[in-house]
Amino acid sequence: MKILLWVFTFALLFCPLFLSCGENQSANYIADLPVLPESWISLLGDPDWRLEWVDPNGNRRIVDISCGNGPGNSYEIELPVTWTNPVTAWPYWPGYNLSPGLFKPAGALFPLDVSAGNKKARIRLSWEAGPDIVLYWELVRACSSGAVNQNHVKTPPNFNWPRFRELFSPQESTLQNEALRDPWVLRDPWLIDWRFVAERTIAANFDRCRLVPEAVKITAIPVPPGIWYGVSPFAEPLSFSENEMPVFPVRSGINVWVSAQGILKCSGETWIFTEFKN
Repeated sequence: MKILLWVFTFALLFCPLFLSCGENQSANYIADLPVLPESWISLLGDPDWRLEWVDPNGNRRIVDISCGNGPGNSYEIELPVTWTNPVTAWPYWPGYNLSPGLFKPAGALFPLDVSAGNKKARIRLSWEAGPDIVLYWELVRACSSGAVNQNHVKTPPNFNWPRFRELFSPQESTLQNEALRDPWVLRDPWLIDWRFVAERTIAANFDRCRLVPEAVKITAIPVPPGIWYGVSPFAEPLSFSENEMPVFPVRSGINVWVSAQGILKCSGETWIFTEFKN
């Protein structure tokens, strides 16, 4: 049912583009994976990657890459060149039971992130573009719900992605929304509830005033002290001394933190700490 829903949604959004462009046009690109934060590598080692994109036939393609994080990590993909197209890369560590989706993704948008290469054009995936890709697919999901304002519909292909990216630029000086000027939100856009933003954008219109941090519940969890790192590459680490109870900002869904001692997974009032084996 979910697959059928996605196919219907994709056809609803993109078939007009196919019809207007005649036969499909495509090109091959080298997708360059980003370098991971040093803290993730030092604690978990090199990851596997799950790469996702949409091929010229409108099919969502998925490939798992076990290549570590050394220089030159890349994978050749074929993309349609007739609409804005998302490419997503999820890092994951199967040896630690950290599946794709727990850590925040890197991403790229065609054609914004394309650059010339020696032989083939390249599309560079970055952590900064990760929220763009998640918003893209949340807009697709929200369109399928039927709550679309026909006067202000913002489907992913015609969304103003360059302007959206400017909102998170430190040089942006025209913002009236003080929340977006908050250094924490500018530094870590994963604090924002992108599903809510997409739903309101499709139901009404895009409003930067909705780009505010998601509500959290501060939760005390008796785990070892030390420095704990979250799943966002932009998040500031949490540090707890020997004499204090660690407290974590718990959001909706599964929350994950890692430290030199182990991995903490938390959802609501439920949590589990897995200690690293020596």
